[in-house]
Amino acid sequence: MEWNRELISILSDPKAQPATVHPTRSFAILQAAEYDAVVSITRTDPSYLISVAAPRGARADAAADQAAHDVLAALYPAKRAGVDQRLAAQLAAIADGRGKRDGIRVGGAVARRLLALRSHDGSSATPTRFAPGVGPGAYRPTPGSPAPVYTNWGSVKPFVLASGSQFRPAAPPPVSSAAYATALNQVKSLGRDTSTTRTPDQTASGKFWAAAPIWNLWNEAAQDLATTQNSGLEKTVKAFADLDLSLADTVIALYDAKYHYRVWRPVTAIRLGGTHYNPRVVGDPRWTPLLPTAPDPSFPGAHAALSQVAQTVLTAFFGGQHRLALTAKGTTRTFDSIPAAANDATLSRLWAGQHTAIDNSSGLQLGSQVAEFVGRHL
Repeated sequence: MEWNRELISILSDPKAQPATVHPTRSFAILQAAEYDAVVSITRTDPSYLISVAAPRGARADAAADQAAHDVLAALYPAKRAGVDQRLAAQLAAIADGRGKRDGIRVGGAVARRLLALRSHDGSSATPTRFAPGVGPGAYRPTPGSPAPVYTNWGSVKPFVLASGSQFRPAAPPPVSSAAYATALNQVKSLGRDTSTTRTPDQTASGKFWAAAPIWNLWNEAAQDLATTQNSGLEKTVKAFADLDLSLADTVIALYDAKYHYRVWRPVTAIRLGGTHYNPRVVGDPRWTPLLPTAPDPSFPGAHAALSQVAQTVLTAFFGGQHRLALTAKGTTRTFDSIPAAANDATLSRLWAGQHTAIDNSSGLQLGSQVAEFVGRHL
């Protein structure tokens, strides 16, 4: 948990890594390295990818610390001083001796091999230049928003999936259909900045889940659950590995689908409604969502997919009926259960004017498929 917090702290610096590298990749490498370092010693579970020989008596906690340190030091060399201090503090709590030294060697060996295997995963490739669409339904960036960034992320090598397209969802209904009009008119009403149909709590939800990266929030939820249940090292390191490998592969799968279908965002669809692409949609060129629109295509919904992944993994490890209190930028939102938090995160994007129910439904299905596959193969 300390190393998970360390990574979240590092990523609070927007210059910590290239903007074209998605943060979930770092979480997955970090937690996979800790997991493989621990099970190389305990042999209580199969390894994720790397298994090294460990002498009897090697300390699993020292192995986890060294593996985590070496991953973060390699991924963020400019943050090395803080990472070194974290390692020194962690290792100081472990009694000196051969077991500690052997654990350190195991952790270092796992980190080196895992980093080498991920060094050519396609994450450093220069993203392809995005060409905006022009026809009905075709994605084009919202005026004033940044240019799309993760245009090639769907081709990055997944951590567990065979490819980013393995669970690519079926095509959404055409924007000329009645189903699309129903979904768009819903977000047109609920997601507008001056909506009179959205409740104050829905407004608060829309703002809350956009205030911090959603993968940070779900990792912090895992920290809280592991703390309140007093989970041991083996269970905790396995839960974090399952969570972050699933989140990372879901992001890859999301961007594969987003840039395969390239569906425009609700704000574009509503403002262009007057072009009569759908007779059931009345255009409003002045319509503005509650929050600025994210710079990528609409389908499928990311918050829905990632929250479904988190709900599936965390419920499997800790049980679903636990009260959660999550904090983003000084605001705390409480939930009676993990599924309640995931549902709130999914619907928040509709209330914020970012996604339709069609986007959310597809995201939920994708998240379920990825979480199930990763859980089965880890």
